[in-house]
Amino acid sequence: MTLKLYDTATRSVRDFVPLRDGAVSIYHCGLTVQASPHLGHIRKEVVFDVLRRWLEHKGLEVTVVANVTDIDDKILAKSAEAGVEWFAHAYRYERELHDAYAALGCKPPTYEPRATGHIPEMLELTQALIERGHAYAAPDGSGDVYFDVKSWPRYGELSGQKVDEMEPAADADPRGKRDPRDFALWKGHKEGEALTASWPSPWGRGRPGWHLECSAMAGKYLGDTFDIHGGGVDLRFPHHENELAQSAAAGKGFARYWMHNAWVTMAGEKMSKSLGNTALVSEVTRTYDPRAVRFFLLAPHYRSTIEFSPADDETRGSLAEAEKAIQRIDSFVERSHALVADGVGTADAATVEQYAVFAAAMDDDLSTPAAVAALFDAIRAGNQAIADGDVARAGLLAGAVAAMLDVFGIHPDAPEWAGQSAGSDLTPVVDGLVGALLQQRAKAREAKDWAAADAIRDTLADLGLTITDTPTGPRWSLEKR
Repeated sequence: MTLKLYDTATRSVRDFVPLRDGAVSIYHCGLTVQASPHLGHIRKEVVFDVLRRWLEHKGLEVTVVANVTDIDDKILAKSAEAGVEWFAHAYRYERELHDAYAALGCKPPTYEPRATGHIPEMLELTQALIERGHAYAAPDGSGDVYFDVKSWPRYGELSGQKVDEMEPAADADPRGKRDPRDFALWKGHKEGEALTASWPSPWGRGRPGWHLECSAMAGKYLGDTFDIHGGGVDLRFPHHENELAQSAAAGKGFARYWMHNAWVTMAGEKMSKSLGNTALVSEVTRTYDPRAVRFFLLAPHYRSTIEFSPADDETRGSLAEAEKAIQRIDSFVERSHALVADGVGTADAATVEQYAVFAAAMDDDLSTPAAVAALFDAIRAGNQAIADGDVARAGLLAGAVAAMLDVFGIHPDAPEWAGQSAGSDLTPVVDGLVGALLQQRAKAREAKDWAAADAIRDTLADLGLTITDTPTGPRWSLEKR
């Protein structure tokens, strides 16, 4: 294993050595399903999807657990505003999250636990912390249970802070706390809250705190110690800090490496629902090719900030530029299809110099900017080889490009992109109708009824559809107008 990763806990690039030979375990915090996901949320999904694909490409078995926080203060508040049950509100946005995964070609997690399905594990962890002297039930009878931050000398190690220098959260409820920086493990049920949003516990009816949820779920599915814990940099403190503190204080090794991706910003500010400066995944992928959106999110280094400026579409690094990059990729893939189909491009990609550069970049803390440069260098060389009639070299380069595109998750022939297109809000019905016409065209071609086949193609072209014949069957896309 040659992979190096930046570990947030040590603030250094470290050699990555899995806990178990041939296998990697990853936990990353999923969304609190209170509202529609935006690009700031989904960048994390794309980053860890690329990491997963790279590890799998290297021959490792990867287990990914990404939770769904389906009970939380914000969910209760938002559902009350909308006048719907909290669980219905949460489920609606959980489905939107899954749609966003699919829209950007992200593989689903190995397992995706919901917080509400793991209350027993959370109660068990809370009880263990009380018994070890690191947590206490509030003396005011509220049913709250808090983690005692001053009882744990390591508190602050992930974010590099000292307890005495920390400020309590502005919206923290101070009731029953020994120290204003103590955080809730269990929240007692309050008058006016839905009874369905509470569960029985030794301290009275209530619900889990956000930090407790993730520790309990990570431990259940990945064990006391696992390889990588990830998430957005905004979660490093207090969420991940608190996860680490309560898990370690309970005697668990927890995460061996911590990875955090940077923000997506608009006008220099973090993209967030509370600020109102969001670009919803569902809206952006209606305007731009979804693969271009994915490319836009993965091309910069995961620890660098991405500025999203929809009004400045012609600037370098914009979504418009990403669409041009996807067009260059697709043009080469289409030109090289025959070479790969003939078996020429199936040779080991590692024999291609551009692939070696790509692999070295990916092993260097997922240095995607350098890896993207290697990809386009291979495409340039492949186009030149095709122009020179050097079929053998063109085939090798085509195979290398295909491997790189698979790692990035943007290969146009990958099954996750079937039926997706730029600038359209496609439905299964539309895809089915186009597919039926393409089947009729295929039958006409088999019967050598070229007039009928051309008529179907022309009809689709008049509707703005482009048909591309490939060795794996016809592909269609919708042209922008």
